[in-house]
Amino acid sequence: MPPLRIDALQYANVSPAIFAQWRAARLGVVHATVAYHLSFRAVVDEIVAWNWRFRDHAALIAPIRAAGDIERVAASGRTGVLLGLQNPLAIEDDLGLVAVLHDLGIRVMQLTYNNQSLLGCGWAEAEDSGVTRMGREVIAEMNRLGMVIDLSHAGERTALEAIARSARPVAVTHATPAAWKPGGRQVSERLMRALAERGGMLGLSLYPLHLADGPATTLAAFCAMAARAAEVMGVARLGIGSDLCQDRPDEAVQWMREGRWMRPDPAAPRPRFPEQPDWFRDSRGFDALERGLREVGFSEDECGMILGGNWQRFLCAALEAGA
Repeated sequence: MPPLRIDALQYANVSPAIFAQWRAARLGVVHATVAYHLSFRAVVDEIVAWNWRFRDHAALIAPIRAAGDIERVAASGRTGVLLGLQNPLAIEDDLGLVAVLHDLGIRVMQLTYNNQSLLGCGWAEAEDSGVTRMGREVIAEMNRLGMVIDLSHAGERTALEAIARSARPVAVTHATPAAWKPGGRQVSERLMRALAERGGMLGLSLYPLHLADGPATTLAAFCAMAARAAEVMGVARLGIGSDLCQDRPDEAVQWMREGRWMRPDPAAPRPRFPEQPDWFRDSRGFDALERGLREVGFSEDECGMILGGNWQRFLCAALEAGA
């Protein structure tokens, strides 16, 4: 079987139309965000909703829970869905809930989402105190279970400590290099090299706020950035994590950023989702990515690696239990 196309992060407002677009894009796997700032019980409700989707749209999608599911689902002509959390709030202060969530189908979890969590520090805090005592325990438990550690919103010290402490390679599922798009939560070359040295992965984001010129960023500029990232990390450590928030209402932006931990300023303008670049409006933009990567010098094999083969190799190892 040729390398699958894999999108390592979406927060789309999923629907049969989007599932059909995944198939049209020939996506073998999509990592779908189940929740941001939700407690354990609320996350269970979201997993229930996904279980109904798997039943109601079984001709288009199926869950990925083990390494063997990836090729099996792809061979059936469907898109596999990997369920993940962008915030560890659902485990509350109970290490045992990591295994419970794994039993329910969660296969990816971020250690933090922008802010300080019980596990580590997010990039938006003034000082990064690193991985916490609980964070060390959770990293070990995620390694044991076969759950991917995602550092996409972590502070640099927290991310570097997590990479060093984890017995398995870890991932930044959706970001772009800070040298290309300074500021925010983009990843430094130091962090990119640390990921690569330990067998980790970087998913290049297509969310407009992560792009050098926002929605006006050209396909050529994005692919040139990918070529530079490959020089830093190696082609084998790069993939796509689009961070598509397709069909989400603008109200979701404030929820993503603030949850319920602060009171919004009623006089401030409400944030909105930015427009996607015209060459990546939805998952079918993977065709444009393949063309653009070839135009900046990647070979056909290297394009296959970046568009999914590297994630496929990483996930097949990461989802095996018993580290």
